[in-house]
Amino acid sequence: MNRALPLAMLVGLTLQGCIFSPGQHMDTGNLIREGSPESSRMELVPITPKLVAIDAATDHSNVVAPELMNYLPAEYRIGAGDLIYITVWDHPELTAPSGPQQQIEANGRLVRPDGTLFYPYVGTIDAAGKTIEDLRSIIASRLAKVVAEPQVDVSILRFVSQKVVLSGAFGKTGQLPITNTPLSLLDAVGQGSVQAGSADISGLVLKRDGREYVIDLDSLNRKNSNLHNLYLKDGDQLHLPYNDQKKVYVLGEVVATRALFFKGSNMNLTDAIGSVGGLRQETSSGKEVYVIRGVENLADEPVKVFQIDLKSPSAFALAQHFKLRPQDVVYVGPADVTRWNRFISQVFPTANLLSTGVGIQEDLGSNN
Repeated sequence: MNRALPLAMLVGLTLQGCIFSPGQHMDTGNLIREGSPESSRMELVPITPKLVAIDAATDHSNVVAPELMNYLPAEYRIGAGDLIYITVWDHPELTAPSGPQQQIEANGRLVRPDGTLFYPYVGTIDAAGKTIEDLRSIIASRLAKVVAEPQVDVSILRFVSQKVVLSGAFGKTGQLPITNTPLSLLDAVGQGSVQAGSADISGLVLKRDGREYVIDLDSLNRKNSNLHNLYLKDGDQLHLPYNDQKKVYVLGEVVATRALFFKGSNMNLTDAIGSVGGLRQETSSGKEVYVIRGVENLADEPVKVFQIDLKSPSAFALAQHFKLRPQDVVYVGPADVTRWNRFISQVFPTANLLSTGVGIQEDLGSNN
């Protein structure tokens, strides 16, 4: 019996350790110990209506740089590569010198690389930089020397000289022409066809005149959004990044732990939890829901741990308005009964071992 006592004491001490760490559990009381090295690296922040209101007031994702919004497209100016169609009414030999049976483009006039074009009885015209009305007036004026009161019409068959470039997570990348109808940002995005499943629509980059502007397309449907009034100009570049490097991680007592692609800045805490099937009803603790933010920048600034109690009905409204950011970790802790069950599951194997050890000691004692 004397040899069994140390074994019982050792097992008892082990069980005490299990009581305090029977499973995954974030002890907020011990999360930050004043004076510890971690205290300067971590900040616990309750998710409250005031916090949500402050975040909303300081959210500038729908603010577009004034210089972008101040640009207003002017009338289209003809340039090199444009294909011009000139109609002289009642004079088919001038309108379609290749014959009416030919495709309409066969009778078009190409603006040369030096910006000029040639037209019968008119000669060479410096077309680059002219508006359609400018070119029409020049042709009519010169034709008047050989045609009585010429009725001239000018249109552009193919726009080439002005363009924007699309790259990244668009279904259609490459050059997009600017025509005599002003091209808005939303028109360009629509024509590019966003790859919804893999695009980071909150990080669209517009490159203009040597500068880069980040535009959040998620803000389009928000109040006071002015993206509808943003127009593109010749030389603009639009790059839509992929979201494969931006994720939100959902861990702990949820139906299915996994990483979620961050598809836009409208992802909130409710979205994230709902996307993984919700909390495990039998094991989760609604009061232990955390959002851990800033781990990837730990060397530069403290990690923030946001906490919310989802056992309160009003907390669901807060969770719906608490916006997540790329690389956030959402963690749901276990309920008290879960920790107890895990404790019991550790006790029984150890208790069996203890019983076996005591039995062996008794057998040894009886044999002696």
